[in-house]
Order: sequence, then structure tokens, then C-alpha cells
Amino acid sequence: MANHKSALKRIRRNEAARLRNRYQHKTARNAVRKLRALENVEEAKALFPKVVSMIDKLAKRNIIHANKAANLKSSLAKHINKLAK
Repeated sequence: MANHKSALKRIRRNEAARLRNRYQHKTARNAVRKLRALENVEEAKALFPKVVSMIDKLAKRNIIHANKAANLKSSLAKHINKLAK
């Protein structure tokens, strides 16, 4: 158990941040899955900027690694380009 008032506050803050990060990460993963499942090019192109924005925010906040974000965005762009052909 924490011995200082500030340590108790920090524990509360860390838990709140952990839950927020988990929610945002799961939401982004579901959005990626949804985009990969799409077969319609127009729908995929409309959803792509929103998903990329979510991924960028996760990378900016160090929830996911920057390279993982780049790899995700690249694979999604490839998927959309393949649909367009």
C-alpha cells in the first residue's frame, strides 16, 4: 500500500489512464477489423482517414509503437488499393 498522499493520487490517475488507453486501443483495433472486412471501395475510402487518425493518436500517446502504427496504415492502404483494382 502507498505511504504518501501523492502516491495514492498517482495510483488513481494511472488506473484511469490505463482504462482510457485500453478503451481507445480496443476501439481502434475494432475499426481496423471493420475496415479490413469491407468489400466496397467507396466505404473503405471513407472510413480510412478516420482509422488512420485513430492509429496516429495511439502512436502519439505511446499506446502503440510508431512502427506498428506505420505498418498498420500501410497494410490498410494496400488493402484499399487491392479493392480498387
